[in-house]
Amino acid sequence: MIDRLRSIDAIVASRRGEHGALLSILEDVQRTSDHNYLKGEELAHVARSLGLPLSQVYSVATFYAFFNLKPQGEHVITVCRGTACHTRGSKPLLDTVLSHLGVTLSDDGSATTEDYRFTVKTVACFGQCALAPVIAIDEVIHSKVREDQLLELVRSLQQGGEE
Repeated sequence: MIDRLRSIDAIVASRRGEHGALLSILEDVQRTSDHNYLKGEELAHVARSLGLPLSQVYSVATFYAFFNLKPQGEHVITVCRGTACHTRGSKPLLDTVLSHLGVTLSDDGSATTEDYRFTVKTVACFGQCALAPVIAIDEVIHSKVREDQLLELVRSLQQGGEE
């Protein structure tokens, strides 16, 4: 853990004084962490290093959807649950991928496999309504997705292929 805190110190030092430094620091800390998330002790360390209240750092980390407070899988599958996507079948897509991976959504709308290979999340809207239903796999948007297509993409990743 001491090495990790030193790494965070280096990130803070490289960003100190920049406009919007806290966002950049949290992005860098998350990007360099195991499983792409912000641990509580890391948030506390950033707060101390910047002389900020932990509540301020935590409020930034919880406000922006791209920050994760739980470990994420190697591959992240995000299913849009907006109205257009819902009416065009995103719920069956979500149910299919959850069942295939053997996971259940938690209260925060995400699920990660025990081996940390996959995380499934939902999002309120991608803003791609004309292309519904929309999913993202590792931040690559897929439109007009059918269940068989989604399973094919996931199976390819499970077999070590690229998405």
